[in-house]
Amino acid sequence: MTETPHPLFAQHADTLARARDAIRERAYWSAYPESPSPRVYGETAAADGQAAFEAYLGKPFPLGRDGEPVATERSPFGVELGVSYPHADADTLVATAAAALPAWRDAGPQARAGVVLEILHRLHTHIFELANAVQFTTGQAFVMAFQAGGAHALDRALEAVAYAYDEMTRHPEAVEWEKPGKQPLRMSKRFHVVPRGVALVIGCNTFPTWNSYPGLFASLVTGNPVVVKPHPRAVLPLAVTVRYAREVLAEAGFSPDVVQLAPEAPGEGLASDLALRPEVRIVDFTGSTEYGDWLEASARQAVVFTEKAGVNTVVVDSTDDFAGMCRNLGFSLTLYSGQMCTTPQNILVPAGGIETDQGRKSAAEVAAGIADAVRALTEDAKRGVELTGAIVNDGVLDRLADAAGLGEVVLPSRAVDHPAFAHAVVRTPLIVRLGEGDADTYSREWFGPVAFVVETASTDASLRVFRSVVGEKGALTAAVYSTDPAVLDAAEAAAVDVGVHLSANLTGGVFVNQSAAFSDFHGTVNPSATAALTDGAYVASRFKIVQSRRPA
Repeated sequence: MTETPHPLFAQHADTLARARDAIRERAYWSAYPESPSPRVYGETAAADGQAAFEAYLGKPFPLGRDGEPVATERSPFGVELGVSYPHADADTLVATAAAALPAWRDAGPQARAGVVLEILHRLHTHIFELANAVQFTTGQAFVMAFQAGGAHALDRALEAVAYAYDEMTRHPEAVEWEKPGKQPLRMSKRFHVVPRGVALVIGCNTFPTWNSYPGLFASLVTGNPVVVKPHPRAVLPLAVTVRYAREVLAEAGFSPDVVQLAPEAPGEGLASDLALRPEVRIVDFTGSTEYGDWLEASARQAVVFTEKAGVNTVVVDSTDDFAGMCRNLGFSLTLYSGQMCTTPQNILVPAGGIETDQGRKSAAEVAAGIADAVRALTEDAKRGVELTGAIVNDGVLDRLADAAGLGEVVLPSRAVDHPAFAHAVVRTPLIVRLGEGDADTYSREWFGPVAFVVETASTDASLRVFRSVVGEKGALTAAVYSTDPAVLDAAEAAAVDVGVHLSANLTGGVFVNQSAAFSDFHGTVNPSATAALTDGAYVASRFKIVQSRRPA
C-alpha cells in the first residue's frame, strides 16, 4: 500500500525531483532566478522587499519569543540598523531543541523534506527582504547580495536537501526477510532514519546565508533541530531565515523550536558554550582557521564541518588572450573587495616573463596588466562600488595597511566615497610584487583586497610553490593559465594531490571565485576545509539508520 505523500512534499515534489537529477547530471540548473529584474519577480518586489527590511530597523526583531534584547550589528555602509534580538542562554537553547527533536524525527524523511522545501519556497518569496539584510550587514553590493546571499544560497540549500533525501531513502523503510532452508527463517525488519541530535550552525560575517544554508538545511531535513548562532555583525540575514522557518514549521504542525536563533551578547562566547554541550552532535562553522581548529579539536562529541582560511593561488605560465586574462583576474580581485573565501591571493609568474598573444610579457608587465584591469573597474566610483561593495570590518583594513608596507606596490589601494552611502567604508584592491623567497608573507592568508604577484624562477618553481603552500595552508580555489597541455596536466595533478578545485584559462564570464550549485563542488579535504558543499559525505553523517526486527 502506497503511503499518501505529505501535502507539502506533494506540492514541491517536482522541484526535489529536478534537484536530484541535477546533482547526478552536474549540468547547469537553478531553481531560483538570480536576476532581480522586475520582469522575473514583478514590478513591486524590490520595493516591497526594501520596505520589509526597513521595517525591522530600530526595533526588536519579531521572533515570537522572550529574552533580553541583544543588538550588535554595525553596517559597513554606515546605515544605522538598531535591530535587537531576544537572547537565550546555552542551557535554554539546547533543552528547547532537544524537546522539539522527537516529533520532528518521527515525522519521517518525506514530511521533513516537504516542510524544508516549503521553507525554501517561503524564503524565495522574501528574497528581496533577505538580500537587503545581507547587503547592509556584510557590505556586499545589492546585486551580489541578491545573487550570492539569496538565489545562490537557496540553490545550495536545495542541493543539500536533494543529497540528504537520496541518502535517507537509499534503503527501504521496511522489508520481509526470509532465509531459505528446511525451516525458513522469516523476519519483519524496519529501518529508521535517526538524527544525530541537536545541530549548531555558526554563521560568518561575509556570507551569512551562502555559507550557513547548506549545513542548516542538511541538518534540518535529516531530523536534527538546529540552533543558528549568527556572527554578531551579521545577525539579520539569519534572523530573517529563522523567522520564516519557524513560521512554516508552526503552520505544518511542528514546534517552531526545531529552528532557533541564538544571538550572542558582546564577549559572551555563546558559540563555544554551545559547541561543547554533549547534546550538540553536529557543528557547522565558517570562519578563521584558529577557531575552526579549536572546534575540530574540542567538540569531540560532535561531527564538525568547517570551512577555514586558505591561500588561493594562480599559476601563470602563458596565455593566448593576455587582455582577457588580466580582465578576468582583475574582476576576481575586485569583486566584493576580495572578501570572499574563493578570491585569488597569490599570482605566481616566472621572473623571466610569459608568452602571450601580444608577444612576450615580463613579470612586471603581467602585474601591470592586472593592475590596469582593476583600475578600469574601479576608477568610476558609481560603477566601481557596485563591484567592491564595502569593507566588512576593521580587521580587513588592518591587513590592507600592513600589506602596503611589503614589497613593491604595483597598485595602491585607495579610499572611495560611496555615491549613495556617505559613511560607507570602501577600498579598492592592493597589488604588491614579491619574490619567491618572500614565503613568510605570501604563505599566509591576507583576507580582503590584497593580492601578491610573486615572481618565481620558472613555471616548475611556481608549481612547487603551489604544492607547498596549498598543501600546508590549504586553499578553496586555484587557477592556471597556460597554452601548454603539459603544464595544464601538471597543474591539475598538483591540484588533485593537494585537494583543491582548479580552473584553467579563464578569460571570459566565468571567474575562479564563483561556484555553481548542482555542478561545482566547494571545499574539499585540504587544510582549509573538512567537507565539500555538497556531496553525500556532507549529509550522510548527520543521521544513522537504526533497525528493528521481529519474527514474521
